[in-house]
Amino acid sequence: MLAYETGDVVIIPPLTPHHNESVTGFTNLHLNMLDPQLNLKEPTLMHDDANHFLLDAFNGAFYFFASDPGSQGILISTYAALLINLILSHLDAPTRSPIVEEIEGVILRNYPDENFKLEAYLHSLPFNYDYLRKLFKTEIGVTPHKLLVDTRLQAAAERLSRPDENGSISEVAHLCGFHEPLYFSRTFKKEFGMSPSEYQLAMSQRAEQPQDAESIKIQL
Repeated sequence: MLAYETGDVVIIPPLTPHHNESVTGFTNLHLNMLDPQLNLKEPTLMHDDANHFLLDAFNGAFYFFASDPGSQGILISTYAALLINLILSHLDAPTRSPIVEEIEGVILRNYPDENFKLEAYLHSLPFNYDYLRKLFKTEIGVTPHKLLVDTRLQAAAERLSRPDENGSISEVAHLCGFHEPLYFSRTFKKEFGMSPSEYQLAMSQRAEQPQDAESIKIQL
């Protein structure tokens, strides 16, 4: 059994029986590739990177699939090739350094704490600060600080998208590790192109729209 979360990708080889189970429900995006040439023998779980390249590619494929049918062909094929190359790059990615894994784990565990001092933690490690920062960016793709901010923003976006959580923007900011709501709002708008309140309203309106199925399937 593979336990996956939002943003994860599960690659399932052809003719492999499978099913989904969830207590709270789910909405999956299925991409059926006719000849991906991945040569996997069993289902494989992949996590997206800090830049969310996989998620962006999947969203792009879905957008053009759901848009004007006359424009689907070449664009869908392009996204299929992009996804295959992204997946291959993930599968062939070198093992991360233990210290990078440690830093990433500390960030992911402590991001909700607005009093978490990332700089103090990094300076406490028995490594040169600049060396750690460069090594982390080389292996993860972003600096430790960028990963911390991105993780907090993604957590905030998830909270704002839940129709059953109607807390104030300030409450969401603090729950996701932001000490200053104004800084949170500015950073959120820069990342998502809209303010937290606008995002919350958009997600609420989207949730009210009827859903025909738990899984959306796209043929590539």
